[in-house]
Amino acid sequence: MEEENEVELLQRYRRDRRILLNYLLSGSLIKKVVMPPGAVSLDDVDLDQVSVDYVLNSVKKGDELELSEAIRDYHDSTGLPHMNAESEGEFFLATNPESSGSPPRRAPPAVPFVVPSPIMPDITSSNPFDANEEDEPAPAMISKSQSINSGQDRNLTVDDIDDFEDEDDLEELASRRYSRRTLNDTADLVVGLPSFATGVNDDDLRETAYEILLAAAGASGGLIVPSKEKKKEKKSRLLKKLGRSKSEQVTTQQSTGLTGLLETMRVQMEISEAMDIRTRQGLLNAMAGKVGKRMDALLIPLELLSCISRTEFSDKKAYIRWQKRQLNMLEEGLVNHPVVGFGESGRKASEMRVLLARIEESESFAPSVGELQRIECLRSLRDIAIPLAERPARGDLTGEVCHWADGYHLNVRLYEKLLLSIFDVLDEGKLTEEVEEILELLKSTWRILGITETIHHTCYAWVLFRQFVMTREHALLRLAIEQLNKVPLKEERGPQERMHLKSLYCKVETEEGSQELTFLQSFLMPIQKWADKQLADYHLNFSEALAMMENVVSLSMVARRLLQEEPGSAMQHVTDGDKIESYVSSSIKSAFLRTLQDVETMSNATDEHPLALLGEETKKLLKKDATVFIPVLSQWHSQAVVVSASLLHKLYGSKLKPFLNSVEQLTEDVVLVFPAADSFEEYVMELIASSSGQSEVSLKKLSPYKIETISGTLVLRWVNAQLSRIMGWVERAIQQERWEPVSMQQRHGSSIVEVYRIVEETIDQFFALKIPMRSGEMNSLFRGIDNAFQVYAKHVVDSLASKEDIIPPVPILTRYRRESGIKAFVKKELNDPRLPDMRKSRDINILTTPTLCVQLNTLYYGISHLNKLEDSIWERWTKKTKHGKSNNETSKKESFDGSRKDINAAIDRICEFTGTKIIFWDLREPFIENLYRPSVSESRLETLIEPLDAELNQLCDVIVEPLRDRIVTSLLQASLDGLIRVLLDGGPSRLFIPSDAKSLEEDLEVLKEFFISGGDGLPRGVVENQVARVRQVIKLQGYETRELIDDLKSASASDRSKLGADTKTLLRILCHRCDSEASQFLKKQYKIPKSAT
Repeated sequence: MEEENEVELLQRYRRDRRILLNYLLSGSLIKKVVMPPGAVSLDDVDLDQVSVDYVLNSVKKGDELELSEAIRDYHDSTGLPHMNAESEGEFFLATNPESSGSPPRRAPPAVPFVVPSPIMPDITSSNPFDANEEDEPAPAMISKSQSINSGQDRNLTVDDIDDFEDEDDLEELASRRYSRRTLNDTADLVVGLPSFATGVNDDDLRETAYEILLAAAGASGGLIVPSKEKKKEKKSRLLKKLGRSKSEQVTTQQSTGLTGLLETMRVQMEISEAMDIRTRQGLLNAMAGKVGKRMDALLIPLELLSCISRTEFSDKKAYIRWQKRQLNMLEEGLVNHPVVGFGESGRKASEMRVLLARIEESESFAPSVGELQRIECLRSLRDIAIPLAERPARGDLTGEVCHWADGYHLNVRLYEKLLLSIFDVLDEGKLTEEVEEILELLKSTWRILGITETIHHTCYAWVLFRQFVMTREHALLRLAIEQLNKVPLKEERGPQERMHLKSLYCKVETEEGSQELTFLQSFLMPIQKWADKQLADYHLNFSEALAMMENVVSLSMVARRLLQEEPGSAMQHVTDGDKIESYVSSSIKSAFLRTLQDVETMSNATDEHPLALLGEETKKLLKKDATVFIPVLSQWHSQAVVVSASLLHKLYGSKLKPFLNSVEQLTEDVVLVFPAADSFEEYVMELIASSSGQSEVSLKKLSPYKIETISGTLVLRWVNAQLSRIMGWVERAIQQERWEPVSMQQRHGSSIVEVYRIVEETIDQFFALKIPMRSGEMNSLFRGIDNAFQVYAKHVVDSLASKEDIIPPVPILTRYRRESGIKAFVKKELNDPRLPDMRKSRDINILTTPTLCVQLNTLYYGISHLNKLEDSIWERWTKKTKHGKSNNETSKKESFDGSRKDINAAIDRICEFTGTKIIFWDLREPFIENLYRPSVSESRLETLIEPLDAELNQLCDVIVEPLRDRIVTSLLQASLDGLIRVLLDGGPSRLFIPSDAKSLEEDLEVLKEFFISGGDGLPRGVVENQVARVRQVIKLQGYETRELIDDLKSASASDRSKLGADTKTLLRILCHRCDSEASQFLKKQYKIPKSAT
């Protein structure tokens, strides 16, 4: 196949060579052109045998051109490597380098420096022939028919040609040059047919196809032989435009009808006018005497051999080549590829080969002997060939059709050359304007070539497709798909057509060995192979050509369905979905490999972790695939996006897994890689979930990265470490706290500020971790912070003394004794009730009222900022997670409940302690010890208002406003507790009589109004509620002793007190009653001793 492609490329260069020579010889560049003997015009000259070097040298020297000398120069240099005398740096090999041993050891001569033309590059300079040369646009217009042995044609530049004045000429040249430059490589795009045993090449096929076309046209009576003068008027538009000078006036004549169409076909197929005239005349001569015979029923090569003589050619070599082609066609059509096989063990085939060889041999004899042998052999050949060719086939009658060119695969190769004429010579990516007429005309050749509708559509689709690959003209691809859609499926074909197509097969040597291919396989497998190759990396091949990709997929699907029905097809069980999956899988893998390479380069230039970059780039790749390519592929496979996403997920996972298995703690690499990996996986999940079909099944098939689980473990470790750090800071802050206000405005301690700072710093670090987290990690952080504030509150409370150390012990109950008050007073002075030891007293004294107020302010600061901290955490968590709303409001409110409970309890404890300390410690002497001692009248409560007011002012100066009422209420409660202590447990030094009740009531009213403070203090209702319990005791003090005794007896017997008091209260009032009756009752009933003397 590679040899066929090289031959095809060589033929293309040869055709361009003819165009160049036509231009040089038809223009005004040469002073005069002298025709060779027997030639009237250039149409009679075979330009393939004219030396381009000789012509260019004549142009440069300005001499006359002897074409006979140019032809002789060509033949003289045919077998030898030609050296360019003026370019010493150029040399050619006369041997095959592959079989010539090792390369030369010396370096080649230096290439001389050539200054390029300021107008345009060298018009003929080119690189040595290369099968892939078409891939790279060359700066010069390369002649496609340039001789391999020619070297002189390189020296002609634009500087040597000064007659380009017409802008149209330049446009034509530029257009043609552009067309040749932009051809794409078709090295791998070769139809699956074997080569011909006789060495028939593309030019041979093209010229024979044209002869068949003329015969088919002649069958309808449309074949005439124009005179040479008229022929010269009908030069092709391209050659006339390229060849005229600025002073030449050109008049075009457009032929119409079949004659004009045949002339167009001649130009399109690049047939010389001399050959056209010879063929027409030969066919008309062959019809002489054959009455009732159709021209398309002639054995054309044999008839042309018989009717065209050597004298009609300008030189012998051209005739020998022409004759060789005709003989080869007879051998290929009747012997190598016959429609009807030989029934006599190949005897006639052997005879034909002998005759063909003798005809070719006759040219080496003397003219008289050679001509005699040729005529004799032609006669014998006719006797054998005509009966063979006229045998019935495909249902026709004997002699009705001449079966010489309809054998497979010769017929489709000839028909392919006819179909190539539909493309514009000037722009190979466009169809000629007469395409419809040409296709209609080609139908007339179907009878000779044995072409059917299916064969036509298949060959036409192949020709269009191959031209599309060469030119990348999108319209050609659409036309190719349209033709393939016209090829009927197996069930749509008739029985005769099925049998006919089944008989069309050939053996082809491939890389896998010998392979037997059917007709459709030969033409469609290269198409399928090309489409598969392009779509196997559609990310690279169609990144900027989405519409083309859609058509290429359509082409692949149509070709696959047709090939699927062929015997022995490997795609019989392959569905559209399977094919699309293979494209997606292959292209994704290729694109991912390129991404890996890009990431490696990027990671070397940046500080980013390669896996983080790979995750981001893979997500971009998937996003492009899902938004750009998958909509196209989804037309044939609805789950294409699932295939793409799942495969990329797996590919990235294979690179990520070793990293996941190695991480043990939260590092910088983890913080970089995990977010990228999680973001990519989330996008994969979204794509799969959004796809129609069984998305749940597809999601279950994925092997999740488990980023959340792994990162959750790492984050928990980090959180625990941070919480330990916070606890250390709490301990340190408490130890360093001096309980002094931060400022006049900020009357809290500095330790709580420090605790909040470290907590907020930890929270910021927590949310700065962009790795995936679950609610468990956040809840763990909440619990840790909550515990830290609880520990803080506990440390504050632990510094307080106990109430037992502040409140003196309750005296033993005694009964009234005359002068007991004075004696007891003396005793008190001599032996004071038990007091705390010196260390505890010092600790209690340290906790001054301002210090306790700062502690309260500090705790209040802590609890008041909890709400803000809590809301901030939840808000940031909601933003961080996509499922933040799933956390209900209850869980939000309960986040710091432990801290709130403990801090409030600590505030209550400190308030209670502060009030108790003021009354029972700071004011112990004037209040607890001296109030109403020795009698109510001698020591009233008014004396306490001033020291109490001083303490209250000290409280209010430091305490924050929200806590003022709580601390004052605690002081009120402690004052009332102290008053009850004096009234009920005042000891033997305090004695009360019923008349004291009025004074006591007045003192209580003074205390009440002191705390109400005219509306600036506590609310009246709060004070009234607190005072109520003391008022009840004072009321009992106003009852007579007998009433108290009777009520105590009644309450002791039935647990019912008429006065509304319990037995303990009644008993204590009687113990402090300055009354002998009360003393006797207590002695008799309760054995209470007298007060100490």
